[in-house]
Amino acid sequence: MMGRMRPGNLDLRADPLPAGAIVCLSAPELADRMEEEINRAGRHGTPLSCLVVVIENLDELRQAHGGELSEQTLAYVSEALRHELRRFDRVGRPSEGELAVLLPGADEPHGEIVARRALERLRAIKVEADGARRPLRVSVGLAAWREDLGGEELLAQTRAAVRRENGLETIET
Repeated sequence: MMGRMRPGNLDLRADPLPAGAIVCLSAPELADRMEEEINRAGRHGTPLSCLVVVIENLDELRQAHGGELSEQTLAYVSEALRHELRRFDRVGRPSEGELAVLLPGADEPHGEIVARRALERLRAIKVEADGARRPLRVSVGLAAWREDLGGEELLAQTRAAVRRENGLETIET
């Protein structure tokens, strides 16, 4: 059950993630950071946007090729996202098959720009397992924070944006 994933021509066996690389925040770390950013946005009157990136076929990859490939897929998607972000934006993993991106200071139009750049970057990721290319289906949703939203509500709104037909986009690599 050999698998590899390549953003562009990156081969996991030849080019693994650097040792000690922080791929993304855990769910508790993300929740804490989200509350910090919401408090900061409220105090300073600044915008805050949140993206949710869902790997729609992660369970299929896990069942067919094992947990290692699905974890590598999440790690590389997270790393690819970070290349499109500012130093203070944060990527976290709120649940098994999704990543959340906090965009402090970004209103919804700026969040959409980031999301579209991220989608372009994610199109370059190629997943290979058992000698064959496997598609990666990724959906992205975006929501902007409002004063009546806490962290869980912001995340719920962002997840709802993924499910809406008029959400940002779903791609297949």
